[in-house]
Parts: sequence; C-alpha cells; structure tokens
Amino acid sequence: MTSKPTNSQLVLKITSFILRLLLNIIFYIVVIILITSISKEAYKFCYQIFGQVTASEAPGRDIEIQIKEGESTMNVASKLELNRIIRNKYSFYVKAKLKKYNIMPGTFTVNTSMTYDEIFAIITVPLVEDANTTDTTNQTDTSDQTDTTDQTDTTDQTNTTDTTD
Repeated sequence: MTSKPTNSQLVLKITSFILRLLLNIIFYIVVIILITSISKEAYKFCYQIFGQVTASEAPGRDIEIQIKEGESTMNVASKLELNRIIRNKYSFYVKAKLKKYNIMPGTFTVNTSMTYDEIFAIITVPLVEDANTTDTTNQTDTSDQTDTTDQTDTTDQTNTTDTTD
C-alpha cells in the first residue's frame, strides 16, 4: 500500500527545494563577491609593488625622514606610511625585499608625490655630505683666518712704512 503524498507533504517538499536552491544561490553569490574582492585587493597590492604609485598628486609636500643605524625596513616603511609618503607599508616592504634595497641611515627629504622607486633612489644612497660638510666648514674657517691674517700683516706693514717716511 503506497500512500499518495498529501498536500501538506507536497508543499513541504517544494518549500524545502526552494529554500535549498535559494541558500545555494546566496552561497555562490557570496563566494563570487569574496573572490572578486580578494582579486581586487591582490591587484592593488601588486600594482603598488610593480607600478608607479604615489601618495599624492604633484607637487606634494616635502617631509624629512630620519633613518637610524640598524633600523629595519619595516620600521622605515611604517614611518613613511605614518607620514603619508607611501600608501601601504607592506607593499613598500615587499618591494624593498624583492629588489634587495639596502636602506642607509641618515636624514632624508622625500616628497609625497614620489614613487617608491624615487624614494628608494634617495634613501639607499649613503650620505657622505655630513662628513664633507664638517670638513668644508673647518676649511672655510681656516681659510677665513688666513685671509684675515694676511690682510692684517699688510696693514701693519703699510702703517710701518708711513711712520718711517
């Protein structure tokens, strides 16, 4: 004896089918949205590493950054992001590691309209200017003293000559 499905059982089967179908559709929509969002973020991150990204449009603003001896690349990237010179410290860090940049200590002036490559061109060059500035100042002071001494001697000789006549 086979019993025929009653109306309530038929409605229950149809409802459960529609509910499963809707849940599957919602699940796949969520999966598609997640894949799309992750793909966009991955594209942006890769573009920041390999593209020409700036934090702001030209002319930007100049900012001095001090990098200490032995400071890590991530700390430098954090300083740059904090001062809004770069958009993403992680993409800056990855680019530094991929290109094997060696960041030098010193005080550097960078602009918010610079690309990562332009920033690296500045902060990877050792600062020899600090030592030369000190030497140049000492040489300038010495030459100023020499010139003054020569002028004083000449003046003294002139005065001596005047008194003899």
